[in-house]
Amino acid sequence: MAKPNKKGPTQTVEIFCAKCKAILFKYRKGGKGALVKCFKERIVTDYTTTACRCPKCDQIFARDTLIRGAPAYKFVGGKVTMK
Repeated sequence: MAKPNKKGPTQTVEIFCAKCKAILFKYRKGGKGALVKCFKERIVTDYTTTACRCPKCDQIFARDTLIRGAPAYKFVGGKVTMK
């Protein structure tokens, strides 16, 4: 399978914790669909201290996984929002 484009899209979105509204990532998202996964190479700024945990409320919001051979975070449904 093909790997995702490294440069990726230019549009950036901010990803927040749905529970406490703390900012988690600034991410280059492609398309206009729902936020299901987040490729690590497309993260512009990472505000988390430990992987897959909210720095403010310590809630687990994602799982660390490989998608199409690239490291990514797979989000748990309803745990994150984006603007």
